Amino acid sequence: MHFFSYKNDELFCEEVPAESIAEQVGTPLYLYSWATIVRHFRIFKDAFNGLKHLICFSVKSNSNIAILNTIASEGGGADIVSGGELYRALRAGISPDKIVYSGVGKTPDDIEMALKSNILMFNIESEQELKTINDVAEKTGNRARIAVRINPDIEPNTHPYIVTGFNENKFGIQIDNALPIYELAKGLKYVDIKGISCHIGSQLTEISPFIDALLKLRELAQKIKKMGISLEFLDLGGGLGITYDTESPPDPSEYASAIKKIAGKDEFTLILEPGRVIVGNAGILIARVIYTKITPNKKFIIVDAGMNDLIRPSLYNSYHSVMPIKKTSGETIVADLVGPICETGDFLAKDRVMPPFKQGDLVALMSAGAYGFSMASNYNSRPRPAEILVKGKEFSLIRSRETLDDLVRGEEIPEFID
Repeated sequence: MHFFSYKNDELFCEEVPAESIAEQVGTPLYLYSWATIVRHFRIFKDAFNGLKHLICFSVKSNSNIAILNTIASEGGGADIVSGGELYRALRAGISPDKIVYSGVGKTPDDIEMALKSNILMFNIESEQELKTINDVAEKTGNRARIAVRINPDIEPNTHPYIVTGFNENKFGIQIDNALPIYELAKGLKYVDIKGISCHIGSQLTEISPFIDALLKLRELAQKIKKMGISLEFLDLGGGLGITYDTESPPDPSEYASAIKKIAGKDEFTLILEPGRVIVGNAGILIARVIYTKITPNKKFIIVDAGMNDLIRPSLYNSYHSVMPIKKTSGETIVADLVGPICETGDFLAKDRVMPPFKQGDLVALMSAGAYGFSMASNYNSRPRPAEILVKGKEFSLIRSRETLDDLVRGEEIPEFID
């Protein structure tokens, strides 16, 4: 459930008409519902009542510090994959003892920052990374708490670009090679082994891949225990999907119930890293129609948002529902909703049945709260859009629209150019 609804044929975000925000702020813009974020987080968290657990929100899905602060206020932590995400999480008020750091390319500087911030733990993704973390910990006089991220060789039914736990992916340690890594970690002076981790992919709509991964991790944990290593945390990652179109993902309560049946009596503290399932349907992208265009083969609705603002359709051929900000009469049309970017791949919807949008109309692309702005770019030298958060009858600008000056900030013309 989300808090975007029509009242008298006009789209509202909670109690604020979306059109009034667009008129004041301009387009394109990302619009988020605070009530939706909080509701989704609480449903997910409460589903695991009865298990020792920690919810670490996936920062990459939406990294705005207002969103992260909302998560922090609900007691959530953060799953990060860069020093920049660590900075954002701390700036937003997330406690460092609720931060886990994944990712295959942690730099020494990022590792040092995380150690000095005293984060909960690193999810180790390679032998070289483990040794580097030990070296940086020695250099800084810290101890590094770690889990080993296992690649359990599970291929879930999702887009190949967002599969992360199959044996051909770059992530984690192959499950057959895990015990030597734990043995190595056991002998390192500045490393404390705390857990075992995995993440098998994103936008998963079935429970069985999660259960398969959990069973493999628990079996491996027993072998690790026989090595004299006690594990405190089992990090199952994130990846639970949402409905964009016709998908029927499991409810968090079903997901949690299946996990409880297997791990309900375990001594581990379960770590979960939801992102999309919390914020995906809590945000929309609003664009304005610049032109309409009819060719012998196609009808095009050209809007002021493009693939630089929402790359998921171009990158994954993903679906976002196209809705009018104001419903009007008239027969629907079949058209492509496209942006102003100089690429044939710049589309937001292709061959889609949609209202007969006219020049100047406002269009909403639904379910854009996850991997929307966080993947936005300045391609074609386009300023990134504004972000707005609504709570009840109030709304606030949580990121200003970039300016032309922002586009060239940090750039210099060297003196040796005549």
